[in-house]
Amino acid sequence: MSHPLPNRGPSNAKVITFIVILSFICALILSTLASVLAKPKEVAQEIDRSKQMMIAAKILSHEGYFLIQDKDGKYSPAKFEKGKLVPGTVNDIPTNEQILDIYKNRLKAFLVDGKGKIYSFKEAGINEDEYVAENKKNGYYKLPYRLIYEILPNEADEKSAKPIGYVIPVNGYGLWDAIYGYIAIKPDANTVIGISWYDQKETPGLGANIAEASWQNLFPGKHIFQASPSGKTDFKTSGVGILVVKGKVSEVLGDTPKAESAVDGMAGATLTGNGVTDAYREVLAAYRPFFISVNAENKSDNQKES
Repeated sequence: MSHPLPNRGPSNAKVITFIVILSFICALILSTLASVLAKPKEVAQEIDRSKQMMIAAKILSHEGYFLIQDKDGKYSPAKFEKGKLVPGTVNDIPTNEQILDIYKNRLKAFLVDGKGKIYSFKEAGINEDEYVAENKKNGYYKLPYRLIYEILPNEADEKSAKPIGYVIPVNGYGLWDAIYGYIAIKPDANTVIGISWYDQKETPGLGANIAEASWQNLFPGKHIFQASPSGKTDFKTSGVGILVVKGKVSEVLGDTPKAESAVDGMAGATLTGNGVTDAYREVLAAYRPFFISVNAENKSDNQKES
């Protein structure tokens, strides 16, 4: 009595062919998805970059609503209306389109060289989009032409308005990896308007606190130029940067002039704090000639007004 032969499985060639076809299909799907999502990802990155810069410039709050400054210098909630900001409430959360609109109207990029001279991208013969994208990782402060943004006032005429501050991109290294942020400075080229640290991979609950509003809110009003023990500041020779102390400024430095250029450290994150200190010192030092020029111009304008 004969027995039927067992069914033979697919040949090795068929299995390999099936795997190749399946891999090709998966690769095609992933490639298509990457292509489709590329533009939304680019837009999302632009919106996030805009938000972070506006947070440093005190145009946008950490909670997501716009800010407007009154005559006394105090910030209050604002809302978007016909291309400008008007008084509003904390519930007036803007759309991404409104955020980009204000960003494009209030923050203007330009370049400065090692002597503090200002150039437009056109004057320097540089493509702005390519320059910004290609040099973020290594840092703009290392380049012959260094990136900086002027903050224009609300309801300003772009051609004639004087900047109410400047935003400088900052980058350095924390405990684990590179850190990226912004610092905004008043026209006196010394007083901090605000900061943001937005791209970091520090330890959650410790070094990652550099991205938290509670810590970033320690910076407004601080001075980037460190005064001498007598309280004098020389833009040409004074140390520049913001010191993140180990502990509390009130306990470490008391009410000495140096305390004006220092902020409280984060518990358990000394190395991240050191990285932030180093980043501010190295980046801001590269802009010293610009600060000297702007400070001198600001003093001259104040004398004319008085």
